[in-house]
Amino acid sequence: MVRFGPSLSSVLPGPLAAATGQRTVSVVRLQGVIAATSGPVPRAVINITAVEDALRRAFTADRVQAVALVINSPGGSATQSALVADRIRGLAGEHEVPVLAFCEDVAASGGYWLACAADEIYAHPTSLVGSIGVVSGGFGLQGLIERYGIERRLHTAGANKARLDPFQPEKAEDVEWLLGMQGELHELFIEWVRSRRGDSLDETADLFTGEVWTGRRAKELGLVDDLGTARDVLARRFPDAEPVTVEPRRPLLARLGLGGVLGPAAAPATALIDPIGSALEWVEHRALWSRFGL
Repeated sequence: MVRFGPSLSSVLPGPLAAATGQRTVSVVRLQGVIAATSGPVPRAVINITAVEDALRRAFTADRVQAVALVINSPGGSATQSALVADRIRGLAGEHEVPVLAFCEDVAASGGYWLACAADEIYAHPTSLVGSIGVVSGGFGLQGLIERYGIERRLHTAGANKARLDPFQPEKAEDVEWLLGMQGELHELFIEWVRSRRGDSLDETADLFTGEVWTGRRAKELGLVDDLGTARDVLARRFPDAEPVTVEPRRPLLARLGLGGVLGPAAAPATALIDPIGSALEWVEHRALWSRFGL
């Protein structure tokens, strides 16, 4: 895993940093499951709220030559993936700064969606890349509540308001609806990859089936531009610029360990309010990583 320490330019205020004359490359780590909420455990989660500040500062840094995205994500929310990717493209266009993505252990599904926001994509030969598909999972808890004599009370206005309720038997029409929704999202994912990768893609029969490949095979398929690490590529491409890690600013309470969007105290609070939901959410997050042996 590549780590970049803070430099003089990263700790000085903007005008003073500019006075040093040091060119920089902003390095933004995008690590974790992509989800709208921070989750039930103190782990990294990617969403537009969590990364907005870091992205903005990365693109507006003084004498910035490029922005490097170091990605390690098994995917997650399609909407959050698109929101973050769109923000990256918007900032890149506004400030005319090139973007390079570096896949670490895994850049799959939504993680690869994020990588496609870059102008160039690099991977290690052992990285896991791709998984261009859509998956959703859940739990059937009807038997569980019956076992403990719990009565489920659900009242809706609208016949389709409670589709795929985990406490009720699964219905064929609900599954059909879900598959249709997944198909539409899959097409949007494919359109995004094609728009960003263009003629580089070798559209084999299984390219968009949700399959995942090593970085070396991903290069052959055109999913990445080349093999290499962030440290080596940035040193070669921008020899006069110093890599500077840009991290999101956390609220004061989070820095003190008392809460915040990604603060460690958020997990126990969530778990106390909804212990079953928190446990299931943790299982789902763990399952996303486990699909790739991580």
